[in-house]
Amino acid sequence: MKRVTTGLGVLVAGVLLGGSALAADAPYDVVIHGGTVYDGSGAPGVRADVGLRGDTVAAVGDLSKAKAAARLDASGLAVAPGFINMLSWAVDSLIADGRSQGDIRQGVTTEIFGEGSSMGPWTDEMKRLAKASQGDIQYDIEWTTLSEYLAFLQKKGVAPNVASYIGAATIREYVLGEGDVKPTPAQLESMQGLVRKAMEAGALGIGSSLIYAPGSYASTEELIALCKAAAPYQGKYISHMRSEGDRFLEAVDELIRISREAGVPAEIYHLKAAGKDNWGKLDAALAKVEAARKEGLKIGADMYTYTAGATGFDACIPRWALDGGYEALWPRLKDPATREKIKTETRTPGLGYENLCLSAGTPERILLVEFKTDALKPYSGKTLAEVSKLRGTDPEETMLQLMLEDQTRIGVVFFLMSEENVRKQIQVPWVAFGSDAGSLAPEGVFLKSGTHPRAYGNVARLLGKYVRDEKLVPLSQAIHRLSGLPATNLGLAGRGFLKPGMFADVVVFDPATIADHATFEKPHQYSTGVRDVFVNGVQVLKKGEHTGALPGRALKGPGATR
Repeated sequence: MKRVTTGLGVLVAGVLLGGSALAADAPYDVVIHGGTVYDGSGAPGVRADVGLRGDTVAAVGDLSKAKAAARLDASGLAVAPGFINMLSWAVDSLIADGRSQGDIRQGVTTEIFGEGSSMGPWTDEMKRLAKASQGDIQYDIEWTTLSEYLAFLQKKGVAPNVASYIGAATIREYVLGEGDVKPTPAQLESMQGLVRKAMEAGALGIGSSLIYAPGSYASTEELIALCKAAAPYQGKYISHMRSEGDRFLEAVDELIRISREAGVPAEIYHLKAAGKDNWGKLDAALAKVEAARKEGLKIGADMYTYTAGATGFDACIPRWALDGGYEALWPRLKDPATREKIKTETRTPGLGYENLCLSAGTPERILLVEFKTDALKPYSGKTLAEVSKLRGTDPEETMLQLMLEDQTRIGVVFFLMSEENVRKQIQVPWVAFGSDAGSLAPEGVFLKSGTHPRAYGNVARLLGKYVRDEKLVPLSQAIHRLSGLPATNLGLAGRGFLKPGMFADVVVFDPATIADHATFEKPHQYSTGVRDVFVNGVQVLKKGEHTGALPGRALKGPGATR
């Protein structure tokens, strides 16, 4: 395990803490003393001190007489390993603002990317399309491979650590384009070759998102083949499954089959039963996973702590309409006959594709939050029902008009889940947590659009509302599922536990006051209750305020060879 302990790092730590430069005979850069330490294993908290040296946790115990360049009083507070966001979409927001304010202020020290699509490998055409689709956050694409993107973030400077899965849809698009086509044996071998290269460079495994084109065009066999290519590198499979609604149970079966036949661990992205008619399926889905785990398969899940999801209107229209990508969709929407066919299918249940507009139930349960075009931004924060009334068109027509005018899928919040199921999932010991959002700040470019409150409150909502107030799980178990559990599942050496020899990703927070404040009406609000955060031994949050430090690193999976 490589350690980076430089004189500069020691000096930075001392300055950020407001302490003196490291004395020659001081064994620790920082001692966090008097707190209740939760080591990430799930064990109960114990009163102890934590000594940091460089980027490492050097000691945990009684350090009351130890010399240190700086001492931090954590009396009455919890001291835990840095939290891991198992499903992050901070791929753009970290380019705009590397401080990662929304997540750092909740104690998140590692962001995991790669739900279906990833920031590489990209062809020149994929780069062109990605550049054209950029919204409020604009940037040049200075990389080609996924590992180059992660290195770009580290060089640019980011507060959290970053790591990523390879997007199955990205691999498919690289070789096959955006069409609904089946790969030839030679093309499938090319796709597997791209997977091997990415795994050797440090990718975590394969991430799929099977309700969106072109990822939805992949067969189960194609996904198994990609996972088999990742398996020798200790790769994992994570999936936004083919259905979270009408075919929820069949989708769980598919994920388990992929895990079994490819020989890889698997995880359900943002576990949920979507749509009121499907809420009762959650118990059967959990039972399927429990049975697979008893069989010896490593199956898990992650979730966000809200009853609404957020995505785009592409999750409502028939998938054939996106055959060839968005540049093929726009002419279809302009053609009256094709547009009418899309509208008809969008409002028709039972057509075999995941339709979140139908799952939401009514247009009143569909909230518009993100537009690219300034002229449409006033609609942000309004429901589809409200916008339809303002425009004098039915909901389906309004949706297609907005997509065509904005030339995007539109950012949308769908109210899909039951609070009872959210609470039930939180009590499942193999479920980790992911925001499924960027890491934003209530300032600058981020205020040009709305967002889902999970971007600011996913972890704090868990620790405040569900752990402290509702007592669904003990604090020690919640911390384990935010740190040690995901780190172990990901194979991130040296992360996830607060023990000597581990990397010094540390969060100090107040269990009695930690709380989320972001709402669907006013989402751009920080959570509170996290006081101090260290990433790789450098303090990035001090007394609840960001220090400006950007010590995050690009992390590699356990099978990396270069």
